[in-house]
Amino acid sequence: METIRKTLFTGWNFMRWLRFGLGGFLAIQAVQTQDGILGFLATFLLFQSVTNTGCCASSACSVPITKSKNETIEDIEFEEITSK
Repeated sequence: METIRKTLFTGWNFMRWLRFGLGGFLAIQAVQTQDGILGFLATFLLFQSVTNTGCCASSACSVPITKSKNETIEDIEFEEITSK
């Protein structure tokens, strides 16, 4: 439940607001003109904005949640490779 709440209420960036506004506008137009295809497109855009997903169904295009400042980056070890 906490994950759903976090997804819905955090990470609202410009593109998410743009999808939400465009979806709302298209939903109003779909009701006024009684256009089913426009209504489907509005529903699709509203769904994307609310769930913070992109065009990918696996949510691979979603905007990553910002990490807190308390998290540290693990030390990475490098090995130098030389050619003969």
